[in-house]
This record gives sequence, C-alpha cells and structure tokens, in this order.
Amino acid sequence: MVTIDWKKLRTEWEASDISLKGLAEKYGIKATTVRSRKNREKWQRNATQSVATKRPVAEEVKRVMENPDLTDKQKLFCLYYSRSFNATRSYQKAYDVSYVSACASGPRLMGNKKIKAEIARLKEQRYSRALLSPEDVFQKFMDIAFADVTDYVEFGQEEVQVIGRLGGIEKTDEKTGEKVPVTETVNVVKFKESADVDGTIIGEVKQGRGGASIRLADRMRALSWLADHMHFATEEQRARVDKIKTETEFTKEKTKLIKGEERDLTLLKELLRVDE
Repeated sequence: MVTIDWKKLRTEWEASDISLKGLAEKYGIKATTVRSRKNREKWQRNATQSVATKRPVAEEVKRVMENPDLTDKQKLFCLYYSRSFNATRSYQKAYDVSYVSACASGPRLMGNKKIKAEIARLKEQRYSRALLSPEDVFQKFMDIAFADVTDYVEFGQEEVQVIGRLGGIEKTDEKTGEKVPVTETVNVVKFKESADVDGTIIGEVKQGRGGASIRLADRMRALSWLADHMHFATEEQRARVDKIKTETEFTKEKTKLIKGEERDLTLLKELLRVDE
C-alpha cells in the first residue's frame, strides 16, 4: 500500500495553481479522496492567489452588466444563476417576487436564447478560472445525484443484551442451568470513517438528542442540473446517466405493476368474499 504524504500535497496545492484533479492524477489518487481531504482540513490558497481571483470576478460582473441585449434584471438573473445553478432562486432574487411566482417564471426565462448564451459564457469563464473542465463539474453533480447512502453509513439489525436498571438482564438456561443474557433485536446505524467517504457530497452532519444524523447534498437539484447540462457530459458520462435513468424507469414501472396486482387481488377477494 502506497503511503501518501498529505502535508506535501497540501503545501503543493496551496502554493500553486494546480487543480485538485491534476494533483490527484499526479500522485495516482482518486480526485474524490483529495477533495474530501481538502474540505476536512480546510486547505486554502495563499493570500496572493486569493487577491488575484478578485479581478476576474469583477471583470465578469462588468462584462454582464455591459451586455446591451439584456435588461438589468436579466443581467442579475444571469449572475445569480451562474453561482447557484437554480433558476427559481435566481429569478426570485433578481425580480424580487414570491417563490411560487419564481417557480414558474425562472425556468421559463432559461428558454430565452440571449439569457442562455450569457450564462453559458459565464460558466465557461468560471471553469477556466477554477482550472476545472465542464466534465469535472458534470461528474460532481453525477456524484451527488447518484450517491448511495450505504457509502456513508452501515445499517441493519443486531442482537444485543437487554439492559435493566441494575445492568444486563439474564435468565437461567433450562437445559444447562447456567445464566445466559436476555437479548433483543435492535436496529443499528453506524457511520463510516470520515477519511473513507467523499465529504463534498455531505450537506450536513449533526449530533442531537435523538442521536447523530447525516444529510447528503440535494439529489433532486443535482438531477435537474444534469438534465439541463447534458451537453457538458462525456460519452461515458452520458452512457452512465442513460443507464441509471433506464433502471429508474424500470423500477417505477415494476412498482406500478406490483401495486396494480395488489389492487386487482384485493378487488377479486372482495367480489368473491374470500377471507385473507
């Protein structure tokens, strides 16, 4: 097993303009592992690089605000959308309307050719500045949309000893006469080690009175984004998305069929008055 010098990797990333993907490829590590480590340890570029990134952002805003083909509110919408990829929220902020109104108007505005062209240009600039390719961003949304909760937690049932006020409860075995613990079956949920999961897909981890809980990033939002940006996908990514969509549709149809059979069987029993 190859030992990774994470201190060296962090220093190299913070002192240079290499992307996380480039760093991962250089050292033969999964990009998701590097991203998880970066987020967990809060890696940051040096101050000089941080200042340098402000200029492209200012130029980006200036370029949008000078676009003669858009109204002022359309310009704001484009800027908001390029940061959130959420048409409804972007419309709500730009036009100062209710969420209900934005739900209908936001997606409709995305059909405007001038709006689409400006947003596409903003995205390309952002990818270049972050040293990310559109395929990298598409992959991240795929990771979110198709994340499996079993990648983060293990759950099942276990036999545990019943605990009373004085400790573990025991009973006498009728065959041997020995004391044996009284057990019960309980549901168990166990988190996996943080070093073994992709922390960038986790939206929240919290500890409350009812125990610890984990919430993954918004899958429906990611699926919506994927549907709107299939042109960014590689052939391999397209094939995987198509395969998952096909499997999802099959599962839905199978569920409908099973429910239909259950309804038919219930109706048949009622007609024949057959007891279950």
